[in-house]
Amino acid sequence: MSVTVKIPAILANIPLFCEMTPEEIEVIAQDTRALQLARNDVLFRRGDPSSGFYVVVHGQIKLAMSSPQGIEKVLELFGPGQSFGEALMFMDKPYPIYAHALTDCLVLHIHKSAIFDSIDSDPAFSRKMLAGLSFRLHRMVHYVESFSLRSSTQRVIGYLLQSLEEIETGQDIHINFPANKNVIASNLNITPETFSRILHLLSDKGLIEVNGKEVCIKDIAKLRTYEE
Repeated sequence: MSVTVKIPAILANIPLFCEMTPEEIEVIAQDTRALQLARNDVLFRRGDPSSGFYVVVHGQIKLAMSSPQGIEKVLELFGPGQSFGEALMFMDKPYPIYAHALTDCLVLHIHKSAIFDSIDSDPAFSRKMLAGLSFRLHRMVHYVESFSLRSSTQRVIGYLLQSLEEIETGQDIHINFPANKNVIASNLNITPETFSRILHLLSDKGLIEVNGKEVCIKDIAKLRTYEE
């Protein structure tokens, strides 16, 4: 279902379009539509064609795939301001994964014609798009490194501290899990039991307190430097 939102203002604040002029943003906005999703709604399925890419306005979207045994592997979680699906749009290939709404969501769908027409008409637009895609690539490399170089405990701590980089000291910082623990554990490539065990460990150390989906970080400096 379509809804009315300030699409140009939202597009101007996502990394992919950070180098765009207001006029360029307006052109893209004309081929963008807003979609409301209820919790557990399917955004796209494996095998669906890609007609563009998405930006989350509010809520949480899960990208996942199923193994031949039917076990779900959560690949990534996307929240407000984050975009996904750009690469497949350029490759003109169907989705190899599926996307579900973990909560009630509002997402934008940017049709690929708006991007391709802008690229064809203005070579500078391509350079600006590359700047945004490079930001996404850097984020993905960091994501892969977190799995290959970090322990399970370091992954959980990194997850708790994401988006808190600018906070150096202070106590009682409250965050909320955007999904249930099974989904988060799958995203971190650990078992739900390991995830719960690490949360208990950090709680016993006095670094955090967990109450359902709410986590209180008691001392961010100590949590950031914690070593097993």
